Amino acid sequence: MIDNNDLITRDWLAIERTKLANERTFLAYLRTFIVLFASGVGILKIDLFSELKTLGLMLTILSPIIFIVGLLRLLRVRKRIRDHYS
Repeated sequence: MIDNNDLITRDWLAIERTKLANERTFLAYLRTFIVLFASGVGILKIDLFSELKTLGLMLTILSPIIFIVGLLRLLRVRKRIRDHYS
C-alpha cells in the first residue's frame, strides 16, 4: 500500500476530501432518515390524515432501513479508504 510519508500534499488533501465526502454522504442518509421518520410519525399521530395511515406506517418502517444502509455504506467506504491508503 501507500506509505503516508510518500504522499505529497495534493494527494494527502485528496484523501481527506474523500473521507469528508463519505461523511457528508452519511449525513445525507441520516437527514433522510430523520425526515421520513418524523413524517411517518406525524401522519400516524394527526387524525386529519387518517386515510394516510398506510403511508405513515410505510415511512416509519422504511426510515430505519435507509439509516442502516447509510451506516453500512459509511463503514464499508471508510474501511476501503483505510485499507487502500494505509
